[in-house]
Amino acid sequence: MARREVVILEDDLEGGTADETVKFALDGVQYEIDLSKKNAARLRESFSDFIAHGRRVGRGGVVVGGRAAARARGSAAADREQNKAIRTWAKRKGRNISDRGRIPQEIVDEYNADAGR
Repeated sequence: MARREVVILEDDLEGGTADETVKFALDGVQYEIDLSKKNAARLRESFSDFIAHGRRVGRGGVVVGGRAAARARGSAAADREQNKAIRTWAKRKGRNISDRGRIPQEIVDEYNADAGR
């Protein structure tokens, strides 16, 4: 028996069909949002002046001013390894953390601070 799952992205701003997931970061917090082509262009345009005057510090899988590249799509395994390391660290520190699901940002921040990031 074959099983097929279909994921349909919905525009997080207006509903309707989303064409892409846009990733960006602000104040050290990474975000992603599913958007139609129109809204993705709107987001990129709203950041364009700031990007033009800012300093680029690397991609790191976060995309603001362009399409998600292979690094962003290929980072799922790296993300899983990072999450595994964070969970192991948190458990060693006596923090209550589940084996699955989203890791609270507070724990991620503590992990990064402890690791000197």
